[in-house]
Amino acid sequence: MSPHLRKRLVVVGHGMVGHRFVQAAVERGLSETYDIVVLGEEVRAAYDRVALTSFFEVGADRLSLLPGGVYDDPRVSLRLGTSAASVDPATRTVVLTTGEELSYDELVLATGSAPFVPPVPGHDLEGTFVYRTIEDLEAIRDAAAGATVGAVIGGGLLGLEAANALRQLGVETHVVEMNPRLMSAQVDDAGGRILAGHVEKLGLTIHTSKATERIEGDGRVTGLTFASGETVPLEMVVFSAGVRPRDQLARAAGIAVAERGGVLVDEQLRSSADHVWAIGECAAPAGRMYGLVAPGYTMAEIVVDALLDGAGTFTGADMSTKLKLLGVDVASFGDAHGTTADSVDLVFSDAVAGVYKKLVISDDGKHLLGGVLVGDASAYGLLRAMVSSHMELPANPEELILPASSGASAVALPAEAVVCSCNTVTKGEIEGAVDGGCDSAACVTTCTQAGATCGSCKPQVKKIVEDYFTSQGVVVDRSLCEHFSMTRAELFDVVLVHGYRSFDEIVQAHGRGRGCDICKPVVASVLASQLNGHVLAQDNRPLQDTNDAFLANIQRNGTYSVVPRIAGGEITPEKLIVIGEVARDFGLYTKITGGQRIDMFGARMEQLPAIWKRLVDAGFESGHAYGKALRTVKSCVGSTWCRYGVQDSVAMAIALELRYRGLRSPHKLKGGVSGCARECAEARGKDFGIIATEKGWNLYVGGNGGAVPAHAQLLASDLDDNTLVRYLDRFLMYYIRTGDRLQRTSTWIGALDGGLERVREIVVDDALGLGSELEAAMARHVDTYFDEWKATIEDPEKMRKFVSFVNAPGTPDPNIAFDTSRDQIVPSPSAGPVSLGATISVRES
Repeated sequence: MSPHLRKRLVVVGHGMVGHRFVQAAVERGLSETYDIVVLGEEVRAAYDRVALTSFFEVGADRLSLLPGGVYDDPRVSLRLGTSAASVDPATRTVVLTTGEELSYDELVLATGSAPFVPPVPGHDLEGTFVYRTIEDLEAIRDAAAGATVGAVIGGGLLGLEAANALRQLGVETHVVEMNPRLMSAQVDDAGGRILAGHVEKLGLTIHTSKATERIEGDGRVTGLTFASGETVPLEMVVFSAGVRPRDQLARAAGIAVAERGGVLVDEQLRSSADHVWAIGECAAPAGRMYGLVAPGYTMAEIVVDALLDGAGTFTGADMSTKLKLLGVDVASFGDAHGTTADSVDLVFSDAVAGVYKKLVISDDGKHLLGGVLVGDASAYGLLRAMVSSHMELPANPEELILPASSGASAVALPAEAVVCSCNTVTKGEIEGAVDGGCDSAACVTTCTQAGATCGSCKPQVKKIVEDYFTSQGVVVDRSLCEHFSMTRAELFDVVLVHGYRSFDEIVQAHGRGRGCDICKPVVASVLASQLNGHVLAQDNRPLQDTNDAFLANIQRNGTYSVVPRIAGGEITPEKLIVIGEVARDFGLYTKITGGQRIDMFGARMEQLPAIWKRLVDAGFESGHAYGKALRTVKSCVGSTWCRYGVQDSVAMAIALELRYRGLRSPHKLKGGVSGCARECAEARGKDFGIIATEKGWNLYVGGNGGAVPAHAQLLASDLDDNTLVRYLDRFLMYYIRTGDRLQRTSTWIGALDGGLERVREIVVDDALGLGSELEAAMARHVDTYFDEWKATIEDPEKMRKFVSFVNAPGTPDPNIAFDTSRDQIVPSPSAGPVSLGATISVRES
């Protein structure tokens, strides 16, 4: 036994499953009894391997499951960059590669798996990689910078993820798979054909039923040769041909392993050695390895339960998966391949639309056993839950997979149905969270963890919460405010139908009272979107918030910032000089922003018109940094300068920014245009993003940074210039028309019934017949655009707004000054004693 008084628990491995074990151990009080020592082989703490491909967009920090690298519980010691060399179950010791010996009372092996590299000749040449860690991805990224063609060996789930990574890095990509179809473990032959069609449309070359004979090259990869003799010239190869359990520690220690690898464990995850447990991909309960994170999480919980003398057991796991690969929805659940005796298939296939759905049904037609979904996985949450709960099928089960089905929504899940398989959360627990005080799906996710891991069940969680509210007679009040019992979208339609032109008309007909600081700016935005009038027009002026009221952003010290538009980030030397001179002459602080503009801070309100005039005379206009409107369309240098650019991203960014400038919307809008797949403009972090392809433009929508960042999703591919602009016109105008107050495009899309697919139906397919109407609305905006700064300085009535005080219309009152050390207006040091009655001034409202 250990010489210290407290027991010691050693965890070897700090991947997702090892981290989950430590979390559960702390949450359930195991650290009250044990000091927990965690050995992490990598130099970084556990990170989300499920979302590994997103590393190229979000970086390593955003993937981390333990951002600080330290657990809050001081009884947990995380030792990163530390490997175990051997284990001795007889003495209960772990020897580290440094030679240090670490005793334990209980040992948990969470060493995961390692990529399998086929032993083909040339597998170790320079230019060959595996796809497993962040360091692997960094090496792939560096190699891709000097490569034009690459291949991924393996067409499974991870292989397609790797292929997507190469494609994003601008490398022409081949996918090589020995089996006759992609993702053979998840989909059947028919589903594989549909999936291959989607993948090939994105420009990837698929080689199925192909065995790699050797990797060509003399020191460095130059190609690969198939067993058939066919050769593909290329510069890099990524192996993603499966994984193998990392069970070497157990093997060397004489601990039993399964025939096909993995530490052989019982139902409580105990190995053949006393006090040694195994969880995750290194474990083989009943001789089987489970290659998904959800079963690993379940194993982690069961070991914690066992160490607390609980009776939990692992008798198998739900291997259902739902993911989006290369923009394509793919899901499988239950007995996806119909191995159950006498089971029957119910299939819907639409090769034109690229949709395939198969249900595997029991021979008596009463129960759903499993299924496959390709191209449309919207029913996944419901169907998977129907399998896990063993509930009876409805009278017409085909309605569950047919297009525009209403049958699916009519199916009621029992309380014991598992909705979130990653965290084993049932429908009853979700409803229990609502009973316990949760008032939204987001709150339920926080309380129960339903949807917190892979996120595939979030739509189902949201629907359960909403349905439960309805069943309890609870109505969610969506009123804009106390003065309008309608949403922003409903208010927009009211104004559109009746043609109202003022707040007074609207509130008299459809509201009550005099309005507030919520509804007034919303009405102002709606009127601006539809009429494109000046925000400082007499009727609109009282509606604006502080920023719009002065056409500038107010800062913490009461001064304002001035942000001229620099479309696409392109600017002449002459204009740069003007900005520098204005900043110098008015004593402004300057800052180059991430949106490719120059902000000037510290302007007093009465200085704004003079600053604007200098800028307007030099050819600048308002950048609308103060409004819920289009801010910027960021660009890289594209084909004009960059050797990788395939389209003129600068010209497109300028054209779009000038087209949509001044466009008022529910929230601020940002765009980006990248000239190639390297994505230097970070377009997929924008409300709309465009990425150049050899054939045109890919359009992404619904991204944003900020407190709740979102990754933009692909709406349409390989568009010509005119089609791109037409789709963007429709998208933006539909968002402006139906979005809620202060709702970003990402949350707006998520709130729509059908999400992105619904947006695609409306924008691309014109399913509602609104296309021409939305395009006409955008055309009216473009035709009526004017610069608010210029219009203000040319209008004496509007200029009256920009004086310090009513009794000082031309210059600041000599009796006052601005004290920057105190961040407030104070009496001027040169002013003599005066009576308050003689000096108090009133700012014009």
